[in-house]
Amino acid sequence: MKKSLNRRSMLKTGLMSIGGMALAPHIAKGAFESAPFKLDASNRLVYSPLAREYFVDENFAPEIVAKLTSNENPYGPPASAKQAVIDSVSGGNRYAWREMATLMDNIAEKEGVTTKHLMMGPGSSDLLEKVAIVRFMNGGNIVSADPTYMSLIRVAERVGATWKPVPCTSDWSHDLDAMAAAVDADTKLVYICNPNNPVGTMTAAKDLEAFCKKVSKTVPIFIDEAYMELAYGPEAVSQSPLVKDGYNVIVCRTFSKIMGMAGLRIGFMIAQPEFIKEISSVTRGGMGISLTSIHAATAAYGDDGFQEMTKTKNDAAKKYTTAAVKAMGYDPIPSFTNFMMFEINMNGKEFLGKMRDQGVGCRAFTINDKDMCRVSMGTMDEMKMFVSALKTLS
Repeated sequence: MKKSLNRRSMLKTGLMSIGGMALAPHIAKGAFESAPFKLDASNRLVYSPLAREYFVDENFAPEIVAKLTSNENPYGPPASAKQAVIDSVSGGNRYAWREMATLMDNIAEKEGVTTKHLMMGPGSSDLLEKVAIVRFMNGGNIVSADPTYMSLIRVAERVGATWKPVPCTSDWSHDLDAMAAAVDADTKLVYICNPNNPVGTMTAAKDLEAFCKKVSKTVPIFIDEAYMELAYGPEAVSQSPLVKDGYNVIVCRTFSKIMGMAGLRIGFMIAQPEFIKEISSVTRGGMGISLTSIHAATAAYGDDGFQEMTKTKNDAAKKYTTAAVKAMGYDPIPSFTNFMMFEINMNGKEFLGKMRDQGVGCRAFTINDKDMCRVSMGTMDEMKMFVSALKTLS
């Protein structure tokens, strides 16, 4: 692409630089943000073979009052974490290896593994991307659902991987049989986001466990459980015990969701020590985490009261929003997360604009040729604002 191409020309060609675009920040930023980001003929972001995402130009959009775009926790960080930051900031001139060791000890004890099974990172996406870089630096393919969270997949493609997307089933769960069939001699990783983003669904725990026990004998299974701690019901079961039992399974979690620390950036990965050594041989996971974030994470990890409050309020907001959108004739996909998705009856970009005109920010996708809204759960007042805005479009 020539550097002299202007914005209009780049739109026509279907390619733009993420770093140069005034896209919504949740879309534009991330690994390889200066690389070309493909747009289709309708100027939608090419999210996956089955999914496209609409965007509005942030330079010309009205101010957002209810920010319901990024699956953030509207109640955090907890007071315990805030105080930990205040108390620890004066030690910011020192490296935090000792404090990191304490946090890892706490996590290992709760998960029933050793610290050799753990790798820390500034957010779970950082760990996803590190795994992608190391596993696929010499090529290979990655198998995942479509649609799903794209961070690991995008980076894997950038360093030379081939992506083998497997469409979700009719109820939006992972098609585990088809995913198992997609694994071949060149597959270096299977990625499963459960609960799955952007649709919010959960794949049955027993089915996933059986899949992992079988397929992990051939290839590592990476399970992204960023939203697991927000889920209710019998299917809300982590697969982390499989790591303790010796299976080649990787489970990733984040402090960004239930613990309300998205901006403080901390997450962890549980895997076999050999897998941790493989990733650590190229990159150090915990080096990018600040001392203040480590102290905040240690406090938040033990703050069961805050986590229960978050889960309860998120569930109440989701139940209210689900009932309200159903009353307007929409059919939301059952969600185990802090967001929900439902088909809308207008063009996604037009929908975003009309919602933004009323101070409400959300997301809009085309999946299987159907325009859909994905809205994060905010406070109850924010969800009432979302419902009120949606009513004007129904």
